[in-house]
Amino acid sequence: MTSKNLAVRCQNIMKTYDTGDQKVIALNGVNLDIATGELMMLVGPSGCGKTTLISVIAGILDQDSGLCELFGHDLLTMRSKDKLRFRAQNIGFVFQAFNLLPALNAAENVSVPLIINGVKRIEAERKAVQVLAQVGLGERVKSMPSQLSGGQQQRVAIARALVHSPRLIVCDEPTSALDHESGQNVMNLLKDVALSQDRALVIVTHDARIFSFADRIAEMDDGHIVKIVDNTAQLKNNSPKTL
Repeated sequence: MTSKNLAVRCQNIMKTYDTGDQKVIALNGVNLDIATGELMMLVGPSGCGKTTLISVIAGILDQDSGLCELFGHDLLTMRSKDKLRFRAQNIGFVFQAFNLLPALNAAENVSVPLIINGVKRIEAERKAVQVLAQVGLGERVKSMPSQLSGGQQQRVAIARALVHSPRLIVCDEPTSALDHESGQNVMNLLKDVALSQDRALVIVTHDARIFSFADRIAEMDDGHIVKIVDNTAQLKNNSPKTL
């Protein structure tokens, strides 16, 4: 794998949290390459560092040491303004807590990344309506977050991550609030939209129902990546022994 087709390159990533009484090592020398056109899943027990790792990859957190490059760019060395612009243009993030703005309806929430990138509001909301239809919410575009179920809010959050066609989509438990059929539909959409030759998709999940969508699955434990498995027939059978 050459640097030309790498979406993400992590080398010896370290991240420690100071809890006051002690320091907690969240990431302990993580090495991970993710190719363009690839769907990578991160699995492992709660607290093993999965969410910290995707937050570093997406530029939400700064690592303490090590190298993390996105499409050849080192976010840690960027000025704050340049980093914000790069993230706005290149990264879509689906948060586990959804993070929808309660005063905005579904279409307005989804349009936010486009507006941040300079798209006029009318055009941004038109595009938002199209993407909401793709995730099965075409009739709820005017609904406020408080009027939506947890699963519907999750689909709004996914639409918001997709609307500006980012090169990297990072998802934290994107199917946790969805039934089987909705989860499968969302994963089909994510894979279709995300996995062109110049894009990549990283998903943190405990949902064995979606393992078959991954190209590779990286297992984490105690801040390390302990195993990376290609998505063979064994994984497609969702065998719990492989993870």
